[in-house]
Amino acid sequence: MAIANPPSEYTTSNLPPHLSTKTPNNKLTNPDTVWASLITNMEYIPGLLTLHHSLYNPKPDPRAESNNNQSLPSTSSRYPFVAFYTSTFPPEGLKALQSRGISAQLVPSVTPASTKTYTQDPRFSETWNKLVAFSLTEYERVVLLDGDILVRRNMDELMEIELGEGERVFAASHACACNPMKKPHYPETWVPTNCAFTTQHANPTLAQRTGAPSNAGVAMLNSGVLVIHPSAKIFKEITTALQDAEKTSKYDFPDQELLSEVFRDRWVTLPYVYNALKTLRWESVHGTIWRDEEVKAVHYIFAKKPWHEDVEDSGNLDGLGLDEPGVWWWRANFERRGLEVDRGIEDGI
Repeated sequence: MAIANPPSEYTTSNLPPHLSTKTPNNKLTNPDTVWASLITNMEYIPGLLTLHHSLYNPKPDPRAESNNNQSLPSTSSRYPFVAFYTSTFPPEGLKALQSRGISAQLVPSVTPASTKTYTQDPRFSETWNKLVAFSLTEYERVVLLDGDILVRRNMDELMEIELGEGERVFAASHACACNPMKKPHYPETWVPTNCAFTTQHANPTLAQRTGAPSNAGVAMLNSGVLVIHPSAKIFKEITTALQDAEKTSKYDFPDQELLSEVFRDRWVTLPYVYNALKTLRWESVHGTIWRDEEVKAVHYIFAKKPWHEDVEDSGNLDGLGLDEPGVWWWRANFERRGLEVDRGIEDGI
């Protein structure tokens, strides 16, 4: 299946000043430079489809409404998207992607030598597979997005961040170590005082543009958004680490814990706005730095996803008790499904 071309509408976004850039690519599409999301089963298909829609839907920047400024850029990306899928992804899933013109690429599974089962978070067993993106050297740049992400503002500038094999192996945002859900199986060190985002409370304005140093807090990234320059050398470091059964069996957060440890002090930190974990918005967590109008991508972390909510097809979201990020996702989802019906796609996903 060929890579589907995105819409041609595009307005360049400003790259945060602390992030070095490559020479911008002026082509409307570049098949060597892609957005991607990994999918292994049908559980995440509603999320992936709505993620894809949010990348290319040419709607005004969310700041436009509040500022009454319709000249602000749309979210529409100029770069193509590909769904990486493993052999466990069923034919009906591939059919859903194909009917929507979404490129799909079969990728090998990635597993560690250890046999740890994540009984508290079974979905974590699948996240090792995301590491395969580092091996796909047919691409110059892969920005890997989790399927439970919604794009709110254009972030094509992530394609221009300078990466290499030295101290800029990949780019990511920090994990939040506050444990706001009070999960008992999380490490005891995961408390607000050890969270990288807490270090940014004193300067919320700077937090919109700059990530805390990679060694801040518990020094762990969240792998919901990974900006990757695939490399055989880097992937070799990853596969070597995967063979350490004793170490990988102790990881609470599979892929992101391995990346944080193997590449300690060698990754570029992104500000939270590129991977805005939904709980950061809570006043009791990091509401101090969160700004709705600045967020570029919302990440609906934890097991319960927006599509698990009992929402009727009427599109009426009133009285459902959804938080604001939940409303954002459902509005985008209803919009996607409406456009698909107009195109004759009525598979109910």
